[in-house]
Amino acid sequence: MTMLTFAYPWLALIAPLPFAVWLLLPAHASNRTGLRVPFFDRLAALSGQSPQVGGVIAPRRTLPLLVLILCWLLTVAALARPQWIEPPLHQDRPTRDLLLLVDLSGSMDTKDFVDASGRTVDRLTAVKQVLDDFLSRRKGDRVGVVVFGDAPFVLVPFTTDLELSRALLRDTVVGMAGPRTAFGDAIGLGIGLFDRSTVKAKTIIALTDGNDTASKVPPVEAAGVARDRGIVIHTVAVGDPTAAGEDKLDEGALKEVASTTKGGFFRALDRSQLAEIYQRLDQIETRKIDTVSFRPKRDIYWVPLAAALSLSLLLQALRTLRRRSQHPAPRTSDLAISKGAP
Repeated sequence: MTMLTFAYPWLALIAPLPFAVWLLLPAHASNRTGLRVPFFDRLAALSGQSPQVGGVIAPRRTLPLLVLILCWLLTVAALARPQWIEPPLHQDRPTRDLLLLVDLSGSMDTKDFVDASGRTVDRLTAVKQVLDDFLSRRKGDRVGVVVFGDAPFVLVPFTTDLELSRALLRDTVVGMAGPRTAFGDAIGLGIGLFDRSTVKAKTIIALTDGNDTASKVPPVEAAGVARDRGIVIHTVAVGDPTAAGEDKLDEGALKEVASTTKGGFFRALDRSQLAEIYQRLDQIETRKIDTVSFRPKRDIYWVPLAAALSLSLLLQALRTLRRRSQHPAPRTSDLAISKGAP
């Protein structure tokens, strides 16, 4: 619903100011040259007026007075800054920051996942396919992506542009961050990204298929810092729990990281399990949107100013037409006769 309002309504108090001046101040006096004649009484009698001693107050015509009053009121209305309030607009603001930690170590190149078409693909390809579907349903969240191998790197800072996150995530390849796994450092980098976050809900979803072999900070210690800062970490184990060496999956560490921050631990042995995990995460981390409403205001002070200008110009035009009708210009024939007269 649209409505009219004034930004400075208190300026309406100056509207009676000209009336107060007219009441309190004396009338403007001016001296005019007079003509003294010995037959003044006869002239007064012929005119039917009774001469009085003192000044004469010239009466003001009704139309100019009304126009003057209207122009003053319109000027006061313009000074009060009239504003036209438009219908309310609603804007959805995200109330959660969601950070994805994606492992790009060499073991993610192992082909033990089957995609939706039945082809055997590597672990990273399966993760990217499921993440792409997961991100397509995260409207209302700010999402960031951190990839890690020998060291963690920010792939996408927190943004509501989910299409950008999906596009950059599709371009990731195994080994682009190094062959080893720095899971603890990735959590530390994620904590640093949340330092500028102003929302209450902060979530990390970590995907890794190996044990931590390159971090300066152990994952459990990093998880303790995340817990103190109100960050929840869900861990997803993508690797083979029976693997050995650097490819060995440290499920104990992943479970401890999740439990420390009151998050969940999930194991994905194939693509179907991975998809089910993201469905469960989608239920746990439901979208939260804070709807903010505001009403745009449009200044229309120019409307009363334009009306006041139009009224004054119209009054001047009427005065000009009236003068011309009372004092018409002499015709050419009259001028010719007056010039030829003796």
